Amino acid sequence: MSTAPIEYLFSRRSVKFVTSPGPTEEHLAQILRAAMSAPDHGRLQPWRFALIRGEAVGRLADLAIGAIRNAGLPLTTEKEASTRKWLANVPLLVALACRMDTRNTKIPEEERMLAVGAAVTNMLNAAHMLGYGAYWSTGLGTYVDEVNEALGFDSLEYRFMGYLAIGTPIDPVKPVERPDYHQFVTEWTGLPEQQSQ
Repeated sequence: MSTAPIEYLFSRRSVKFVTSPGPTEEHLAQILRAAMSAPDHGRLQPWRFALIRGEAVGRLADLAIGAIRNAGLPLTTEKEASTRKWLANVPLLVALACRMDTRNTKIPEEERMLAVGAAVTNMLNAAHMLGYGAYWSTGLGTYVDEVNEALGFDSLEYRFMGYLAIGTPIDPVKPVERPDYHQFVTEWTGLPEQQSQ
């Protein structure tokens, strides 16, 4: 088997500043199909996505900035300006949510959110493999109910998890130095009393 797929994983990085063209319909379908391959305890399929494209991106910026102000949350004029400048070029945002389905008490909330996180990771990797830049943002009023509800994700039924911005990188994507995985790994060999028997 070719080592190319694993090399794609090693070279993926977040790319915030993207522009048109965004994914073609065929590529978007592949990115969303990749999400469906995520591990999913109980096959609950808790992931939900809303596509925001074209002029709707600017309308979302207006909505989110207004909602943040309505909620009394801090937002400097510099932050508003930088957010608007960033979004002015973004061809596609995918709003991300986890459907909680409180009728199902067998599988914990955390596991549903992990499934959505895994689905989004698959989307990030697929976008990278298709030659796009992608960035997972929890700005734009992610934690403001007014924004969540406007996107169709009522806070009683969903946990909103931010947005993926996907498009063509504006600047060349430079490799990033990764930490040595050994720093984060230990080996468990059993309980002390078991080792002495």
